Amino acid sequence: MSGGPDARAGGGSSTRAHGGPDARAGGGSSTRAHGGSGAGAGGGAGARTGSGGRGRPGAATAGRRVPGPRDGAFLPRPLARLLAGGHRPPPGGSTTAHELAVRRRLLLALSALLTLSLFLSYEGVHGDADPLRTSSAPAVLAIDTALYALDAAQSDATGTPPSLSGFQRQISVAAQSISVAAADDAGGPDARQAVQTIAGLITGYSGMVQKAQLEPERSILRDAYLSYATDILKGDDASIEARLEALRTQQLAAVKRQTSFGPLMWLGWTASTLLVLALLAALAETQSFLRHRFRRRWNRRLIAAGALLTAGFAILLLFTLWTHRGMADTRALLDGAPPGPAIPRAGQDAAAHLAHTGFRAAAAVWIVIGGALLMALAETGLRQHINDYRFRPR
Repeated sequence: MSGGPDARAGGGSSTRAHGGPDARAGGGSSTRAHGGSGAGAGGGAGARTGSGGRGRPGAATAGRRVPGPRDGAFLPRPLARLLAGGHRPPPGGSTTAHELAVRRRLLLALSALLTLSLFLSYEGVHGDADPLRTSSAPAVLAIDTALYALDAAQSDATGTPPSLSGFQRQISVAAQSISVAAADDAGGPDARQAVQTIAGLITGYSGMVQKAQLEPERSILRDAYLSYATDILKGDDASIEARLEALRTQQLAAVKRQTSFGPLMWLGWTASTLLVLALLAALAETQSFLRHRFRRRWNRRLIAAGALLTAGFAILLLFTLWTHRGMADTRALLDGAPPGPAIPRAGQDAAAHLAHTGFRAAAAVWIVIGGALLMALAETGLRQHINDYRFRPR
């Protein structure tokens, strides 16, 4: 018995297990060292499991997956949560459902951000075009007309011989122009109050001139009335012309504010352009992914989304360039202070520069509609594939 197989297992193999070449095997020799039949009874497959897995130092972590950039380990938490698309599949499993969910979320997020950015940027330019066309520009031209008419009225009143009919006609023109300058609340309450004051002064000026016309020619009283009327019109900072010049400066400041394309506008349109490029790249990458994964050459809804995005942004950009150029031309025209006879022509030019701005400004609502349609196309373009993997039997 002591010289049988057990003795050999206890002697010869153990000697080899402790000193022979099999000592480096760690797990394999230990099976042989603990007895032939006993090893078979005690383990079989279990002995192989011990030698092949748990006996190695790195076997306990072999099944663990080290997080990488694709898991969001190196991304900000909100972005990682946005792109997570649910739990990743286990090692060796299909990643198609996860990758579809990631692309869906990315397309929807980019579409929503682009819609918001583009709407604000578009409104920032076109929102001031209609007030400029209907209020600010006509107010400046009306003030120029009033100044020219009052100068002509003064010439008629002090001329030799004086023309009372011409004076009355020019005063009527000035009064009508002042009412136009106050229309549509141009300039706010301060401007409205200034216009009311100027209208009262014009009434006083006209009354003094009419009293002077009733006096004999070359009389002292006539000269006194005309001198007083001239002071009302052209005197100190409280005169009619000084108040009109101040009101014109205020209206020109409003025009400058409405036609400026400041840093915020540049930032908004730059962000919108970058979002358009990012969304086009995401649509192209998603199309390529679907083509290689599902062997489908084209996804019609994604192609329609790309065409809608490209055409829509091009049209909106063209509308914005036209509107901004017309506003800039109008501002240059008003800054030039056209002379009296050229004021009607300047008004026609300003109207031509700002033509169709109302129609182009109304396109802002189509940005929201187009954004919703863009998101719907992206959603439906991927929904069928996502549903196929969601309900696929295991």
